[in-house]
Amino acid sequence: MKPTFIKTIILFFLSVTMYSQTYNTYFQSVVDNVSASNILADLTSFESFGVKDVGSTNLTTAQNWITARYASLGYTDIVLQPFTYSSGTSNNIIVTKTGTVYPNTYIIIDAHYDTINGPGTNDNGSGTTLLLEIARLLKDIDTEYSIKLIHFSGEEDGLIGSEYYVDNTVNPQNLDIRLIFNIDQVGGVNGETNNTITCEEDRSNPPSNNSASSAMTAILANCIEFYSSLDTDISYAYASDYIPFENNGEIITGLYEYNESSHPHSPTDVLANMDPAFLTEVTKGALGALLEYAASTNPLSSNENTKDAIKIYPNPSNNGIVNLNLLNSNNSNNSITIYDVLGKSVFTKNNLQAVETLNLKRLQKGIYLAVIKSDNKTVTKKLILN
Repeated sequence: MKPTFIKTIILFFLSVTMYSQTYNTYFQSVVDNVSASNILADLTSFESFGVKDVGSTNLTTAQNWITARYASLGYTDIVLQPFTYSSGTSNNIIVTKTGTVYPNTYIIIDAHYDTINGPGTNDNGSGTTLLLEIARLLKDIDTEYSIKLIHFSGEEDGLIGSEYYVDNTVNPQNLDIRLIFNIDQVGGVNGETNNTITCEEDRSNPPSNNSASSAMTAILANCIEFYSSLDTDISYAYASDYIPFENNGEIITGLYEYNESSHPHSPTDVLANMDPAFLTEVTKGALGALLEYAASTNPLSSNENTKDAIKIYPNPSNNGIVNLNLLNSNNSNNSITIYDVLGKSVFTKNNLQAVETLNLKRLQKGIYLAVIKSDNKTVTKKLILN
């Protein structure tokens, strides 16, 4: 893939209007558990299997490693889907996590695990590792929509595995797919400033699914900036495993590194030429987006007593002066952080008293999110400055 990049402003209000998207402190609490050491260990393991082209024992070793990892995490719906073509026989690995409200509607997050001419630690050990880390953190979290984590094979030979899945599973079963979320080559470039990730949207035929793809990609970019330290660019989608789905009329989005490595498809596509810290941030943003797409629910979100114990007023505020009342709080470590619509922190105050007056006159008029930590609990409130 060699995308060109178009810098864009992500309109928060598009996603709010269409999908009621806001910064979610529960999602953040899940994202905060992404492990850089796990990611590094998995990249090292993936690289150790060598060149993983279809028909090789190395690819079978990688396949067995991936399936064993899911089993060790407690997943039970793990399916190997075999297909055969000129290079040999291989398997797509399909892991399903059932949703609590819409069990027959699926978010598919995918990454290919085959490589050519080298170990493919970036292309696409990075995507493989990202899926494994997300799977670890999602295992015991309820989502309204079902999630399929799919590791496709045969991508490097022309999207063979994903094409097979569309032709032999999606269409025969009339699978109800809400979104395809493709992860391909997101490992960054060693020695460069890797602070931006490319979010990919559908801009090709058939045009009927393009606007929905654009909206979902806007949500992806918002979530990347909410839940990671990365900036985002929007580009077009091509030459990866979402294309058979796109051609089938499904809604797609995806992630691809902004600084494009020159090492894929060569023996030098190794960990030493990547930026694992960048991949960790990409994983955080992707996890936040997946929680948003699959409508994860916070088991603690119904604690209305905590919400009622925190008052912020007047709201809306017409002059930028806001009062904060932490009723019955005995904690001297109370804090408030205010985020703008792009998820950037614009105001923070620590060591709050039970009653505080906040001067927010320097902030522009608009909608904000106030994240208040009091007595070891976190509450999020919408704040409007007129």
